[in-house]
Amino acid sequence: MKLYLVRHGETDWNTLSRIQGNTDTVLNEKGRQQAAELADKLKEGYQIRRIYTSDRRRARDTAGIIGERLGIMPKVEKGLEEINFGRWEGCTWQQVKEKFPEEYQIWHRNRRYHVPPSGESYQQLLERLLPTIDDIINENEQEEEDLLVVTHSAVIMTLMSYLYDTPFEDMAKNYRTGNTGIVELDQKLFYQRYQEMMKENK
Repeated sequence: MKLYLVRHGETDWNTLSRIQGNTDTVLNEKGRQQAAELADKLKEGYQIRRIYTSDRRRARDTAGIIGERLGIMPKVEKGLEEINFGRWEGCTWQQVKEKFPEEYQIWHRNRRYHVPPSGESYQQLLERLLPTIDDIINENEQEEEDLLVVTHSAVIMTLMSYLYDTPFEDMAKNYRTGNTGIVELDQKLFYQRYQEMMKENK
């Protein structure tokens, strides 16, 4: 069994470089086309048996388009949603720097643990994401077919930064994933790092 992480299709906020976070934006026409093209790719070269998705509409609709073509009903899974950027959502990063200069500087220096105004930190994202991924794997451990998890850019980058122990400040440089991009999860490494976190939290 393999588990693939997929970022949702394009939204208008993506094209405007606006921070989406927890805001429930929708796919634009290009995003829907991207999802359809990804579905065709998955149908040809993958053995997808189940699809899990974030509850944000841009992810649900991406999963729905893929699921329709593969004959699979996606399952909404709490914990896969995008990081909550609170009061920064709807802004570009340049606007955040201008409107929230002090908060941004503190966050920029310690973004893994610092919480944006009314939002959540990358560490808080990790603490809800890792158990969710673990549950998905355990639910399907006896199966041979592969799993698809439709989620968000920061979710994928945060997970990869944690698994490979690279600076969270460099996540965009190291692990940026385009709309409907696919990343295969190293399950052995995932279990190792997840067990480490569980021990740290005891």
